[in-house]
Amino acid sequence: QVQLVESGGGLVQAGGSLRLSCVASGRTFRMGWFRQAPGKEREFVARITMIGGRTYYADSVKGRFTISRDNAKNTVYLQMNSLKPDDTAVYNCAATETVVYTERYDYWGQGTQVTVSS
Repeated sequence: QVQLVESGGGLVQAGGSLRLSCVASGRTFRMGWFRQAPGKEREFVARITMIGGRTYYADSVKGRFTISRDNAKNTVYLQMNSLKPDDTAVYNCAATETVVYTERYDYWGQGTQVTVSS
């Protein structure tokens, strides 16, 4: 069992930046970020493998968001730059504890709100 705690959300003006953090209670294989706006489906944002550091981004955030990890702290970060109003959503951290070869996540954080004003 892994518990995830996100932080770093807030209100920011368009064009600004925020950095989200996700701390896992134990070691994980892969961690990712998802977001969900009111009335919308949850969408994938970015993911990273904790050992090799391989990353993958949704097209909508490429060039603006950067995912990184600190293995010593079991922590993943999402640096969000050039934020747009469309980025407004609840951002959730997710993780898989064991090695998996499919897009599957077993644990989810409680979420942190990101609001980008026009």
